[in-house]
Formats: sequence, structure tokens, C-alpha cells
Amino acid sequence: MSAVLGTPKAGLADDVNVRLHFFKKLQAVTNKIHATSNLDEIMLDLSQDLCDLFDCDRLTLYAMSDDKTCIVSRVKTGLNSFKDFQLPLSPQSIAGYAALSRRVINLRDVYDDSELKSHSPDLHFQRGVDQHTGYRTKQMLVAPLIDEQTNTLLGAIQLINNRTGEAFSSVAEEGIKELCKTLAIAYTQRLKPAPLIRSKYSALVSEAVLSAAELELATRSARRKSDDIEEILIKEFQVTGPMIGQALAKFFGVAYEPFKADRTKPVELLKNLKREFVEQSQWVPIEEGAEGVVVLAIDPEHVRNARVINNVFPKARLSYRVTTNREFRQTADLFFDAEGDLASVGDLLSGMDGGDEDDGVELSEADLSAAAENELVKLVNKVIVDAYRQGASDIHIEPRPGKEKTVIRFRKDGSLEPYIEIPSSYRNAISARIKIMCDLDISERRKPQDGKIKFKKFGPLDIELRVATIPSAGGVEDIVMRILAAGDPIPLDKLGVLPHNLERLRAAVSKPYGLFFVCGPTGSGKTTTLHSVLHHLNTPETKIWTAEDPVEITQKGLRQVQVNRKSGLDFATAMRAFLRADPDVIMVGEMRDKETVSMGIEASLTGHLVFATLHTNSAPESIVRLLDMGMDPFNFADALLGVLAQRLAKRLCINCKQAYEPNAEELQLLLAEYCEELRNTDAFKDAQAGQQGVLKNWAKNYADTNGKFKLYKATGCDQCSNGYKGRVGLHELMIGTDRLKRLIQEHSRVAVMLATALEDGMLTLKMDGIEKVLSGITDIKQVRAVCIK
Repeated sequence: MSAVLGTPKAGLADDVNVRLHFFKKLQAVTNKIHATSNLDEIMLDLSQDLCDLFDCDRLTLYAMSDDKTCIVSRVKTGLNSFKDFQLPLSPQSIAGYAALSRRVINLRDVYDDSELKSHSPDLHFQRGVDQHTGYRTKQMLVAPLIDEQTNTLLGAIQLINNRTGEAFSSVAEEGIKELCKTLAIAYTQRLKPAPLIRSKYSALVSEAVLSAAELELATRSARRKSDDIEEILIKEFQVTGPMIGQALAKFFGVAYEPFKADRTKPVELLKNLKREFVEQSQWVPIEEGAEGVVVLAIDPEHVRNARVINNVFPKARLSYRVTTNREFRQTADLFFDAEGDLASVGDLLSGMDGGDEDDGVELSEADLSAAAENELVKLVNKVIVDAYRQGASDIHIEPRPGKEKTVIRFRKDGSLEPYIEIPSSYRNAISARIKIMCDLDISERRKPQDGKIKFKKFGPLDIELRVATIPSAGGVEDIVMRILAAGDPIPLDKLGVLPHNLERLRAAVSKPYGLFFVCGPTGSGKTTTLHSVLHHLNTPETKIWTAEDPVEITQKGLRQVQVNRKSGLDFATAMRAFLRADPDVIMVGEMRDKETVSMGIEASLTGHLVFATLHTNSAPESIVRLLDMGMDPFNFADALLGVLAQRLAKRLCINCKQAYEPNAEELQLLLAEYCEELRNTDAFKDAQAGQQGVLKNWAKNYADTNGKFKLYKATGCDQCSNGYKGRVGLHELMIGTDRLKRLIQEHSRVAVMLATALEDGMLTLKMDGIEKVLSGITDIKQVRAVCIK
């Protein structure tokens, strides 16, 4: 079948049986389409069958927009997007041109301008989706949907990438025409007013997020488990909160309001409301503005009809918003603390002004134990809660000598930002309170101490914090608390690794045995990356042991060990124990000594897959560091699978980043920085020709149809910090190729290993960063900030 479909007009007349088999399967599909009353649903169910029938990777079904100016995607495979594609009826897109010209378009390579111009001089392929997803579109077969009775254009169907790598055959062209006839008849019969939405979540079916059968299955699963159906949809069917919110908005006819962690608490509106009442009645006021009092509710219709809210706000004009159950609980948690209604930081500080800074007297630890519910206890809880909700990774408490105030700062997206200042008279009391929370010696102020806080015992959040106290000048103690990134591992393809690197990474970690390192400074995301790799390898037939300090991310199926040096359980001891416990995969949090590294090499050579982290700057430097520890170069070379160096750079805020076209000078500077290390390689002997080759590759991957590049700069809005929100990983993946292993055995210099790795396909951290600058994810300023070279 695929051989025939993949070979255009070659031997089809002779292969009648194959052709008959194809159209027999197509007939079965058309019968299902005619038999259904919900066309979108049946097309979603049949989309994979159609892909297999036409031997293609992806399929998109378009329908005409209401204003008849463009086509809108109704069913699409291969892209997890709740948002529809809209394509104008013009040569600016292939599907739009097929609909406009009302003829079948069959392309061997959509990037071939000469082939596009053979159909129309103005025909273009929109490369934005490929650039955004990393997917490479090549072959395409598009046909219009036309009502033959009225000669009305109804939409188009698009097949992408023949699995054989050849253009779609004449059989495929004939088949898609027959399919379009069937779909056109089905659409014409069903062009009636949209049926009434039967339940709150029916829009998920009409928007092709779920099939009706899946929604029914989720409903039955929620009933059987006595669980919330929204939680079932999120956990078991990968439906996101915004998707559910939009479905609720369509059902209730009001706007959807997502949870906002930085929402200002409306103190005046909440003064007469208790948490218990809000949770029971399932509504809460969130702001007062031009629309009146805005009320957030799970069921706005019920709240409006009950009229209880009119007694609470008798003279106010009311405006309603709907939200999901989970986001309503998050908003309630934000407005009402589990320990009671925590006041704002300013209110708590004003309540602490009893200590006179001028009298030089500091509160003792006894004052704390005497009043467990005092303002200072609430303040420490408030600081931790605010840090978590603002997305901070670390809390820095920095007391100043003498009568100066104690400064508290949060590290967010890698940068420290001021939070509050506290009177100096409370610095010892704060230090003692935090030590009590993590069971440290409150009388010891001259030595550093380490501990951990399980915050669930003291506040409303189920999080853990790693605490370090350090005596500093002036007889004071600094405290740094790291909020541990608890949660599920990130899927490997969601790490932000470039497609080029992702393919090589998957191949390296899929080997049955060997040694793989992830290196970088503290806080560069090494543990997160390793857990994503382990999640990729975590199958029922694989035994995985990990030794970590601390265990931040937990996964089902992993056997995880918390290192405890005080009791004698260090990484080397854990490694020795693992080798007696029949492992397939071993992950060691850090290899910092010769004994641990030696055991890692030995384990990898005896049939185990070993992962570890290192604190080194780059992938080639990691190898030299390990050889300098005294490792045998031949054993180490045999064991090495690869080294992944990484950094975290600030990500541009998607809400406010501003696009601009770089001038020739800026583009040349980017090109020079990208090619800086490549100049030392044999493959880059002619610098000018090499740079032109890089520029040509950039144009292919990142330029628009006119060959113009688009970069973005930070501007700043109320949802980000100076134009940046979140972080993106920069990766330098060096694979243990035969050439590199030979250099390791010869104990070669870093520069030689780097040149060889670049020739073998490695991108340095800065090169990877510049690729992400061209993709619009970050800017060159942030890349330079985290890359040494």
C-alpha cells in the first residue's frame, strides 16, 4: 500500500489489487462519515485511520469561517493546540490557495520555491508553525471541499508528509477527491443551527478536544472514584485548565477568569466574608471596577439565582466570571490563608513596631515560645507563602549590623529582587523562628547550620525548603532558604532542547549501558533534566535507583535514596549498595570524588546505564576534570555516552515582547559570535564561506518568506519583571563519538576535544542560545549573561 501511495504514477495501472484495496478501505471510512450525526467527532476519531490510509504523518480539516474570508481548522493531528488555525483565501498559504483556486495541490517539497511558483507566482508556505514546533513539513496534498449542487466552497483537507519521503501518488490524489465529495455532502446535510450545549463540558467535544466517548468515560471514572470530573479530565485525559475554562464560559455565557498568583487581595470586598462561607457558596468577589463588583464563581447561574450575593452587596452592580474548581480553590487560598486571614506584610510590620530600634534591645527566643501566634510567626509564614506564589526559587534574609534593618530578597528567574525590610530588633527572633521550624540549634550562632522545613506543619502550602544559616560580619546570621521544586518531571520534549540536540540526546540515553553526565553550576536545572531523562526511561521492565541530596522530584517506579552524610550514607556508599540491588539504571546526584566516579565507570562497563551531575563549566572541561581525578582514560572512554552542559537564561515575556527587524550590523555581530568557536575546526577552514553557510541555514530555519529575520526585545508589563518571565535552558551536548573517545585515550587538550565535538555536531552553549534568540524565545543580552565565552 505505502509503496504504491509513495510512488507517483509509477506502476499503478498494473497494480489493480492494491488500488482496489485502497478504495475499499476508503469506502469503509466514507460509510462511517455518512452514518454519524456529529461530523467533527467522527473526523477526530477517524483522523489517524485516514493518516494510515494515505500513509501520511498529519492531517488537517478546514471549514469556511462565518464571514467567508478564510478557512479555520476544525480537526488537526500532531499538534496539541486548543487554538484554531485561520488561513486567508489567498496564495499566502498552500491550503488557502487550494481553497481559493478550487483545485488539488500536490507538492513534493513545500520549501522548494520553484515548485511553489509552478502552481502560482505568489504561492508561499507559512513556515511559522515549523519554526515554532521544530517539525519539518515537506510533502503536502491539499484539496478543496465544494458543494457540487450550489458550487459553494465549504473548506479544505490537507495531508502532510508522505511517510515514504516521496510526493503523494495519483492514487492518493484520486482518493482525496473522493473523500472531499463525501465530506462536502456530510457538511451540507448538517449545516443547521448549532445544537444546544447539553452539559458544562460539551464544548470540549464540539471544539475537538475530546471525543464524546472520552467525555462519557471521564464522567463515569469521576463517578466511580468519587472524584471531581475536572480533575479526571486534567490528570487522565491531559485537558488543560484553560480548555475547561473556555468550555464553561460557553456553557454559562460569561467570560472565563484564570487563576492569577499575583492578584491583589480585595480587602474591602472580603471584610465580611469568611473562608468557610466562600468555599460552601462557591463564589468570591475579586475586584471592583467599571463593571461593578466582579464575582468569580464555579456556577454563575446558580449564584445569580440564589440572590444571596445581593444581600452581601445590596447596592452594587454585579458582573460574573466563571472558573474551574481547581482555580477557584487556588484563588480562595490566595485570599484566605489556612491559618486564618493573614494580613498584608505592611499590616504585620506595623503590628511589630512595639520593639523600639533606638533602645538597642532585641527580642529573645523566649518571647517567641511565649506567643506562638504572634505577628512574627505570621510574618515568616507570609514571606514563605509570597515567595512561593511569586515563583521565587530562593529567599535571602540579610540582617545588617547595628541598628540597620534586615533586608529580605527573593531570587526570581535567576535575579534577586527586594521584598521587604524588617526592624533590626527582630532579626534574632526571625533567625530563631526559622531554626525552630527546621529543628536546628537556636543557641548556635557561630557555626553554619543546614536543615529542612516541611512547611505543611506551619502553613497552608505543602512544600519543602532547604535552609542554610551562615554567621556574617557584625555578629549577625544570614539565612538562605531554597524552595525545593517538588512536582512531576517535565517530559523530555518539553525541556526546550533544540530538535537537533533532542534527537541526539534520545539516542544517547537509550543505550543499554554507559555513563552520561549533566554539568553546570548550582541552579542550572541539572536535576530537572536528569529526572526528565529518567521519566523517558521509566518503564515497568526497568529498575532505576537514584541517590540524591535532596530528593526534590519524585517519580512512581523509581527507587529514590536521600543521601545523609551525618549517618554515613554518602554518594559512594549509595553506589556500592545499588550495585548489589540488581539495577538497570543508576542516577547519582553528584560525582565529586574519585571513588564515586570510579564506581560509576565500573558500573557502566558491567552493563548498567549510569547518570550523574558535575559542577563544571562546559562539556569538554568535564572530561578533563574527570581525567585529572585519576580516571583510567581507556575505561573512561569506553564508558562515556555523552556530556550535557546547560544554563538557564531569562525568557522573554510572551505578553509584551516587541518584534523588530535587526539591521545588518546586529545580524553580523550575532553571526560572528555564533561562529567564534567554529573557526578552530577543520570543517571551517574558509571563515567567510563558513559564515555564509551558517547564515544560509539560519535563513532556512528562521527567516520569513522574504528572507527577513525577526528578533524580539524586552519591554515590560504588569505580568512580568522588566520584560522577562520564566527561564529557558541552553544546552551543549557532546556525544562520545569514536573520534572523541580516541582523544580521551590520548589525554588531549580541551581545545582539541572542543573542535572535534563541534565537527561531530555539537552546539556550544552560546550557539544554542543564539538559535533561541533567532526563535524569539530570549535575547542575546540574557545569553551573554550566562555564557562565559
